[in-house]
Amino acid sequence: MLGSTYGTLTTDSRRTRVVACGETLPPAVHGSAATAGDLDVSGRPLNAAVPDLDRLFRPESVAVVGASDTEGRPNTGITRQLLSWAERVGARLHPVHPTRQSVFGIPCFPSIRDLPEQVDLAVLLVADPLPVIEELAETKVKFAVAFASGFAETGEAGADAQHRLAAAVERSGIRLLGPNTNLNAFEQFREDLDGPAIALITQSGHQGRPVFALQELGIRLSHWAPTGNEADLETADFISYFAEQPEVGAIACYVEGLKDGRSFLLAADRAARRGVPVVAVKVGRTETGARTAASHTGKLTGADTVVDAAMRQYGVIRVDGLDELQDTAALLARARRPEADGVVVYSISGGTGAHFSDLATEAGLELPTLSEAKQAELHQWIPEYLNVANPVDNGGHPVGDWRGRKIIDAILDDPSVGVLICPITGPFPPMSDKLAQDLVDAAERTDKLVCVVWGSPVGTEDAYRNTLLGSSRVATFRTFANCITAVRAYLDHHRFTTAYRSPFDEAPRTASPACRKAQALMRPGHQLSEHAAKQLLRTYGIRVPREQLVTSAAAAVRAAGLVGYPVVMKASGAQLGHKTELGLVKMGLTSASQVRDAYRELTDIARFEGISLDGVLVCQMVERGVEMVVGVAQDPLFGPTVTVGLGGVLVEVMRDAAVRVPPFGEDQARAMLGELRGRALLDGVRGAPPADVEALVEVVLRVQRMALELGDDLAELDINPLMVLPRGQGAVALDALAVCR
Repeated sequence: MLGSTYGTLTTDSRRTRVVACGETLPPAVHGSAATAGDLDVSGRPLNAAVPDLDRLFRPESVAVVGASDTEGRPNTGITRQLLSWAERVGARLHPVHPTRQSVFGIPCFPSIRDLPEQVDLAVLLVADPLPVIEELAETKVKFAVAFASGFAETGEAGADAQHRLAAAVERSGIRLLGPNTNLNAFEQFREDLDGPAIALITQSGHQGRPVFALQELGIRLSHWAPTGNEADLETADFISYFAEQPEVGAIACYVEGLKDGRSFLLAADRAARRGVPVVAVKVGRTETGARTAASHTGKLTGADTVVDAAMRQYGVIRVDGLDELQDTAALLARARRPEADGVVVYSISGGTGAHFSDLATEAGLELPTLSEAKQAELHQWIPEYLNVANPVDNGGHPVGDWRGRKIIDAILDDPSVGVLICPITGPFPPMSDKLAQDLVDAAERTDKLVCVVWGSPVGTEDAYRNTLLGSSRVATFRTFANCITAVRAYLDHHRFTTAYRSPFDEAPRTASPACRKAQALMRPGHQLSEHAAKQLLRTYGIRVPREQLVTSAAAAVRAAGLVGYPVVMKASGAQLGHKTELGLVKMGLTSASQVRDAYRELTDIARFEGISLDGVLVCQMVERGVEMVVGVAQDPLFGPTVTVGLGGVLVEVMRDAAVRVPPFGEDQARAMLGELRGRALLDGVRGAPPADVEALVEVVLRVQRMALELGDDLAELDINPLMVLPRGQGAVALDALAVCR
């Protein structure tokens, strides 16, 4: 292997760039500082400084620039809310306005320079915040919030204005929230709730309302960061900060576009290291969603499959709906670490139990069959004719005595059970009332997760409003789907963090010996011929067939003798892509006469099609194996990505592939294979021997190293097919395409 670890390349090209092998350039330090020793081989940061945002959320002093108390003016309502907020957090508020003596009875100052003290936070209620930034820098203001719109969300002119604003902010050393943000950071959070809290990040303020409303159900919120257009402070900054706050049990995000791919990965990595779950709705699954997001925030949405893979790599839990966001974040914030992965479904109806169990199993939850001893124990209180193997059907929860609680406790005491879920499709008092109370009482005595699905469309029942929602130990849902989504995320998160090892820790800092050899083969702005592309693969230790490039029929015959019959002959040219469609591949040639004829035919076709050739390849024929594709593509947000999938001529039809964003290690390379629908082909089907999966994994990792070291210079790479031979025999790149930037 090239090394035990494989580094990465992913970042916004405006902030850092790929450099030649062995050369490094420092990244931008504003908000994502890294020392020279913290750069990977491509010059990208391997860690990011956590911004100190304490004084943004809890300032001691605040200036409101553009403050007003004139009724009917928009700034008046904002000023009034900020006054109320400042009083709650204990901050001194100073109105700033060039023509007012006072605002709401508080002395007003004509400019920031005239304030009696240095302030932590300046709230800018002005149409153009740019002229104010220099003044804030002079007075050493730490943070500013810009509400103004008309920036990148409006088009090219607005994007230029935002670029100027961002440049001024970076020069000033101020940290800016916005522009195009709102008052969400200054909402009134309930102070009477305890336990781990949800920290909320949204790029659209209204989309955070359902999560904010969780406080009315007794779930604590600690922060709300409405990031707006992210001219400076971005989603990644807040993830990093929130992951370090001891009161934060989960981070909930509504994301329309990521500002910087590498920053996001580093932030997600920090949360994963600390075991803090990040749950996100990410807009852009469809072309329509992506267009809408771009018009709203002015940022790249990124190819959704790449975003999805990046989130999965770093344990970010992606959900689709805001209801899923609130339910999943609430569960992950408050639930203790699972003691086991087994889920037991307990219901008062056999139909309900069967229905829920079907959905849970389909979603990948493990519903273990309870032991015979445990079933015998449950049958002490449940009639023998009812099934208690899992799901557990009680036939009607006992109301008049202690048996119901005994049943629940017995299930929770089983060491194979980590989660108990009780779906109640509708209220049926007094049975449902007693069941709810027994579940709450049982949850208080166990560290295991107890979930209830209260399916009533009304939601005003006492058992729901007071008994279930009044308990911090029972996770209550309104739908089967949200319960299953949240429980699966809960179990997946803890499995992920238990095994997590940051790929940034072992990412290579120096180039491998292969790098300079590969650089010599690159032809900027051109597609390499198949022969040259295979030479590129050889430099990174990727096996290719025996082959020779020839320019005459006689040379082709000599080459075939050296390579060994049967042979494959292929036209080779710098701009030649899909050769099979043009008839430029001849397979299974077994004699000198066939080789001569094939050479003449290939060159005739190329001449007729106007294709310039550098020769004809005479190649070893490799038949027995599984055809795969391994490649590199450039994502505008994350940089190089690595793909593996089923290969061959139908690769674009089958579209069975998995993608990862470097850095990733061997575990992720194997996980990619597990995502393929055709994964069973590698295990051997219909009498075929198992394929050499170890060799395939090795190729994926070597391609990743190539992607890292060549960086943006390698615009595209396709190894198709990569023939994965039977176990122990390796993998051979039968064809390759490489495009240089």
